[in-house]
Amino acid sequence: MPNTLKTHMRAALVGLAALAASALALPAEAQVTNPPQRSLVPVAGDLYRFQNAFHTAAVYVTSAGIVLVDPINADGAKWLKQELANRFPGRAVKYLVYSHDHADHISGGEVFADTATVIAHQNARERIIGEKRATPTPHVTFSDSMTIELGGKVIELRHVGRNHSDNSVVAHFPAERAIFAVDFIPVKGFPFRDLPDSYFPDWMDSLRAVEAMDFDVLVPGHGPNGTKADVRVMREYMTQLYSEVLAHARAGKTRDEVKQLVRMEKYKDWPGYEQTVPLNVEGMYSYVSLNRRPN
Repeated sequence: MPNTLKTHMRAALVGLAALAASALALPAEAQVTNPPQRSLVPVAGDLYRFQNAFHTAAVYVTSAGIVLVDPINADGAKWLKQELANRFPGRAVKYLVYSHDHADHISGGEVFADTATVIAHQNARERIIGEKRATPTPHVTFSDSMTIELGGKVIELRHVGRNHSDNSVVAHFPAERAIFAVDFIPVKGFPFRDLPDSYFPDWMDSLRAVEAMDFDVLVPGHGPNGTKADVRVMREYMTQLYSEVLAHARAGKTRDEVKQLVRMEKYKDWPGYEQTVPLNVEGMYSYVSLNRRPN
């Protein structure tokens, strides 16, 4: 059964321009050495995206406060908190939602601990505690879905199954016809490297569940905004990757042979194609090798 939280909310956030390139295919050193670029960018209605270098968070504003999905990290969270205080004195983050448990998206939640109730999927709580994530433990968890009502506005949180983690949450903003989904639906970009902490074919099933949702705008955790069509494209990519790697593994091909055979050339115009596709193939090969019993 969904949980419901109720209060009141107000405000309007205005922003600058967002980064358009996805960071999923960028080498780690580029992500570390590039200086942070931060902005608040309007998406639709009362929904805005907070850009912190290569990471994105969702900010939702109504008459009683703010709902934030992902603090990203402590420095970015401090910048955002000050920016909100400057623009909207007296308006605080009432609810902080974690999109999933990975540290590069949810670190720094303590910055909002003085005002926010922290919400996450129930599987995230154990991961956050077990991995000692540098962020507060969730106060409220849910299994399938949860609705936040704040100042007459509604945010629907949904767990659509396992994908890039076993605790990913999709935040749906019905009035804005938008969703915020992190890491498992990159827009014209590749999944992260060798697919750590991933689940197949569950990932494709979760993408089908998102396709069935009612929305127009997709705000991802990295890179430019997209549409529902981008969800279908990612499902097609993941399905082809899984099917081709599995077929070659069943034919007795080695990891290195499969990396040469599976080229995914339909997606060669996406950023990081040459660097990332072999990593995706390698990760998928490891997964299917561990999860099949050959003759």
